[in-house]
Formats: sequence, structure tokens, C-alpha cells
Amino acid sequence: MIRRQLLGGLLASSAMLAATRAGAAATKPLYKDAAAPVDLRVRDLLSRMTLEEKVGQIIALWATKAQVMDDLTFSPKKASAAYPASFGQITRPSDRRGALNGSTQAGGVGARWRTPADTVRFINAVQTWARNETRLGIPVLFHEEALHGYMATGATMFPMAIGLAGSFDRDLMREVQSVIAREVRARGVHLALSPVVDIARDPRWGRIEETYGEDPYLCGEMGVAAVLGLQGEGRELPPGKVFATLKHMTGHGQPQSGDNIAPAPISQRELRENFLPPFRAVVKRTGIGAVMPSYNEIDGVPSHQNRWLLTDVLRGEWDFDGAVISDYGAVPELDTIHHVAGDLEAAARHALAAGVDCELPDGLAFRTLVSQVREGKVSQAAVDTACAHMLTLKFRAGLFENPFAAPDFDRLTGNAEARALALKAAHRSIVLLKNDGILPLTAGAHKRVAVIGPNAAVARLGGYSSVPRQAVSLLEGVKAHLAGKAQVEFAQGVFITQSEDRSSDEVLLANPARNRQLIEEAVALAQKSDVILLAIGDTEQTSREGFAKNHLGDRTSLDLVGEQNELFAALKATGKPVVVCAINGRPPSYPAVAEGANALLECWYPGQEGGTAMADILFGAVNPGAKLPVTVARNAGQIPIFYNRKPSARRGYVFEDISPLFPFGFGLSYTSFEIGQPRLSAPQIGTAGQVVVSTTVRNTGTRAGDEVVQLYIHDQVASVTRPIKELKGFERVTLAPGESREVRFTLGPDAFSLWDLNMVERVEPGRFDIMVGPDSETLQSVTLDIV
Repeated sequence: MIRRQLLGGLLASSAMLAATRAGAAATKPLYKDAAAPVDLRVRDLLSRMTLEEKVGQIIALWATKAQVMDDLTFSPKKASAAYPASFGQITRPSDRRGALNGSTQAGGVGARWRTPADTVRFINAVQTWARNETRLGIPVLFHEEALHGYMATGATMFPMAIGLAGSFDRDLMREVQSVIAREVRARGVHLALSPVVDIARDPRWGRIEETYGEDPYLCGEMGVAAVLGLQGEGRELPPGKVFATLKHMTGHGQPQSGDNIAPAPISQRELRENFLPPFRAVVKRTGIGAVMPSYNEIDGVPSHQNRWLLTDVLRGEWDFDGAVISDYGAVPELDTIHHVAGDLEAAARHALAAGVDCELPDGLAFRTLVSQVREGKVSQAAVDTACAHMLTLKFRAGLFENPFAAPDFDRLTGNAEARALALKAAHRSIVLLKNDGILPLTAGAHKRVAVIGPNAAVARLGGYSSVPRQAVSLLEGVKAHLAGKAQVEFAQGVFITQSEDRSSDEVLLANPARNRQLIEEAVALAQKSDVILLAIGDTEQTSREGFAKNHLGDRTSLDLVGEQNELFAALKATGKPVVVCAINGRPPSYPAVAEGANALLECWYPGQEGGTAMADILFGAVNPGAKLPVTVARNAGQIPIFYNRKPSARRGYVFEDISPLFPFGFGLSYTSFEIGQPRLSAPQIGTAGQVVVSTTVRNTGTRAGDEVVQLYIHDQVASVTRPIKELKGFERVTLAPGESREVRFTLGPDAFSLWDLNMVERVEPGRFDIMVGPDSETLQSVTLDIV
């Protein structure tokens, strides 16, 4: 519908357009009139553009930045020679790709970085050229990665996405994303490739850290909050905001065998009930600027070729009116990997016909569209539609009025306010999974504290990170917290990999013999210490995006790699208390550690202030209140394992426990809470009605703390099978000792609807269990009838 409105607007009354033009002709073209409606500005600009200029708007430059640079410096002369019709977009202006000494690394964070000042000079120079030296003065759109912070030097690195989701805090998510937007926009960038709202159901998949977990409702709520933080309200960008890119649509988070970009064997019903709802929630509730399809195929059709997905559903059913931009290299992969196209030309035709508007990162396939239009293989109208979507994004971004970086970009980036928020976000993202009473530690009560482990003395930030102005490791955080109160000593324990270069293609585990020597050294330190703080988990090499056959990131096992379990067992055997800080991007499927540790904190990759945050929680300055946004499997044989399973799932195994190691929504506190029986505003509603669910939560302990009240529903009998429970509401509340609060949720048709036997979305009359509790397994329920 929105697509028809856009095209209708572009073909709007010529009389109206002529009248508007007549009034502006004496001064400037209509498309340069900021007061004119966007659709008329687009129509006017399109009418002036050549075919080459239109195709130029739907390509980008990354490696091809070399064609417009003298080493790192933008060259107007080279740009005009190489691109006389201009170009629409530049990929990652903050990296050095295309420079003489730039990296050729194709993904992740491989390319070396420009300085912030150099990035701004480059962007401003490109925009000056585009404005003054191209025929129509169309500004260039720059995009950057911003998964959990602007992936550029000096920017603030927040906790990894999966950790932010575990905060169950919409306001925090919006606040974090607002700072990310400010830092990205300050350098002259108007498009961020974030957030990821794929539901993740396979922890073998190295990109699980980029997601908001396994639940459609949680992913949707966090996705909406993230987009509102990045973009603000409305459809035009306010100052300090950037357009968000919703990705990756869809099925990306449950690939075959847990292997990145592998087929997603998912039915249309499963897509509509679980994988599509987070995308729909964001499209319907925000002015989302862009959507990115996923690399994988569904039912034999790659997402970048899937017209049903990108046009019928996204634009037709959901009224999306933004731009569809390709994932990096995904259009050529229709030829090279999926083999649904025989060459780049065919790949471009398929993607354009499906609804892809712009090809990233270099537009290698879309560059063939000029000749294909001239040869009659592609219609001019198809190119016009894609170009119109990209131009609309630029007008909505205000690029024609002010495309330049902020003069005070340095003051706006990585400042004290941002660092304080990064610390707050880390505090609210760390999950307490086990505690035999040892936590919180009292500063000074243990005179000799051993900080041990491969993740103790390094601040691990996770994938899609750059180099922030500061980063605090666990060791540094503990030393600062215990300064003058205790002796803090460090032992490496083991190394996980042979190098710390996250962009390295080859991943080699550390030498076992050397690690066993380090374990002996760690045991010697532990034996003379009073308590052991053990930091183990993953590195940015052992869990990451596997973007090529020579750059892998997925695994077949879930447990700790290398000699980390040996290290834990040896330390446990000393008889000294062991408190484990799991620092990772994958869920902590560490059964031996979960069984033997005195306490276990899931810290995820906690961001640049993570060391301070972990120390604050270990020593009781902060009470942990986060929850798990995923179900934690005991071993890989349980995969896929997720809480909202169907009734026939998980009958059991002959030799193994069927239960998860930790359930979805689980997390402990240093205090205790009591959540009361749910109460309904009415015992019965109609299919179009609403019900208010109330419950009272009370802090029954002696410390102030946070509890996440979670609401689930279950349709007892339906025309199609239903999950045993589905999250439909959550609220994180902070309570003083003895304090209580009523929490209210409103449930309507969106919460109770299903896709029936005829694939029609509707609410069926029936009986529903309405459940509340602190996690997905500890629940109290009441019954609601829908008639």
C-alpha cells in the first residue's frame, strides 16, 4: 500500500507540480526546496536524472574507494573521472579500505581505522564534491556499523547486543542507542547498520551475540526501542539521529547445522509466528529507514531474491516505505553461492525484481543495470523505483540541507556522559546464574584475591567493535575497587587462542602443553589466596561471524574450548572458593563450571566499562538484576532448544537430562522477591477485546534490587498446535527492601492471535492460561476465556 502511495506521489498531479515549480523556478529547482513535500522533491529530481545517474544512486563504494582517493585523501578529480554520474553511497568511511596500505579484509572489523578527524575530513570532502562538482548536487549517503556502538576509533563501546537484551530494559536500550546515534551522526554519517532482530535458536551460530535472543516478543520490543533511540520519533531525522537498518530478514538465526548463511528450513507458519513478528513490530511502530535481507535461503529462495518476503510482505502487508539495502556481497552470492543466477547481470535482475533497492558494499552487480536497461533486460521503471527509495531516504535524512559532520564531533564522542552510560548498561546486563552465598564479596574481607583466567586482563568487546578511548578489564576493575584493602594478583591460567587478532582468518587454539604449565602457575597462586575470581569464556576469534570459507566463526560444540575446563577443575581442587565471570558472546553451556563454581556471573561481552561493572557487582556496590534472553543448552545434542516449544517437543533422551542448563528469563539477585498471583480485569473477553493483567511484586530481602516480572500466555486448545508458553509482557522494577509494587499489562488481539489452518491471522475463541513469574519456569497462572 505504501509502495503504491509512493509511486502515486511520484506520479502526482502534474498541474500541482508545475504550479509549485513555477513559483520556485526563479530561485532553485523544486528538489532543492526543503519546504516542498518529499514525494514531489523525489519526482522532480528523478525527472532530471539520466539513467547513469539513477544507477549511480543505488550502488556504493568500499574497495572501490580506491578509485576516488589519493591514498587516504579524497580526490575530486579522480571521483569526477571515475564517476561522472556520481555515486549514491560510501561504505564505512571510518575504515582505510581502498587506501594504499588499507586492509583487504572483507568482513567484521578487519580494515584498519582512520582517525576521527581524518574520517570527518574525508566525509566533508566527498560531500563538498557531490554538492558543488556533480551535475545535480545529490549528496552521498554514508553508512557505518553500529551494533553495540559506533564501529570507529574513539567511539563508545557498549555491552554486546545479547547482553543489552538481557537487561529487559526498553528505556536503557533507547538511551544507549541514542548515544550511538549521536556519535555516528557527529562524524557526518546518516545510516547505521543496526539493529539485529533475528531470533536466535542455535548457539553454535557465531553471530548469536549480535541478536536480542530467542523470543519474538523480546526481540521486537528491544528492536523498537533501539530504532526509536537511533532515529527518534517520526519519519524525518532530527539532529543527532541516524536512520536504522533492520536486519537480517529473515531466518538467519536458525541456520542448518548452526552454520552461518546456511539454509533456514522454516515453514511459512513458523516464519509468521516467530521469525517475522520482530520485524513487523519495528516496521509498524517506528519510521524505520532501511531493511536488510538475510544471506540465507528459505524454502529454496534466497532472501535477496525473495519477492514474496521483500515486496509482498514487507511493503504490501506491512506498508514499509523505506529502502531495502543488500547485505555485503549478498547479491553476487545469488550467482556464486546459491546458483539461482548464472552471472552478475542475472543476480542484479533477480535482486532488483525482488525489491532490493541498493547493493552493498560496492554495487558490483547493480553496476550492470545501465547496460541491462539499454538492452531491454531490465525495465527503466524498476530502476526508477529503487532510485526513488534511496532518494527518499536522503531527503528524509536532511542530507540536501546539511550533509556535513558536526564541527564539535570530538566533544560528542566517547565523552564522560557516554562512559557513564556504558557503565550503567554493563551493570544492568550482567546475569547472576548461581550463588551459594559467597556473593557479594566484602571488600577487604579477603586479603589475597587471585584474578585468574584468559579473559581477566583483557577487555573483550565482541564483534563489530573498534578501539574506544578507554576499556577496563576485570583485573583493572578489581584492583581499582580493592585499592588499599587487599592484595590482588593475576595469573593467566591458560590462553584460548594463539593470537588476539580478531580479523585473522585462521583460528588456532593455544598450545596445550604451555597452557598446562600456566595452570600449574595459577594453582600456585590460588593456593596462597583467599578467593579466586576466574574469567573464562570466548574470544572474538572463537565466536564470530563466519563470513567466508576461510574465515569461520561457528562451532559444533558449546562448552569451553581449549584447556579452560582443566583450569577450572584444577582451581576447584584447591578448595578455595571460585567465583566465575563468564565473558563471551555465546550462552554459557558450561556444565562442569555451573555445577562446581561457588558463584557464576554471565557477563557477556560487557563493553568498555565492563571491568568496573563486574567488580561493582562482585563486591556488592551493584545488585545484579538481568535475565537470560536465551535458553542455555546443556550440550549441542539438545539444539534447537527454546522455551516456547510445541507440546510434542522434548519427550526425553535415554542418557541425558532433557532440561536446559538454565531456562529463558532466568537470573538471580542478592535479594529475594515474591511475585503474586496474576489478577484479571475480566475473566472473559471477546475476540477483539482487551484484558488488564495485574500482579504485585515485593522485595522480601534486605537489599534494594531489580526484578523482571514476566508475563506468558498459553492457548489451551486451538485449530493448530500452539507453544506451551509465549512471552507477551515484561517489566523491570527496582524495589527497596520491603517495598511492593503493582505491575500491570494490557493484552489485546495482538497477544492472542494465531495463523489458523487457512493461514489467516485471527483470534480464536478459547481458554488461555495467563502466567506471571520471574522466569519462564517459575510461574503462577489464572485462566482467561475468549469468546
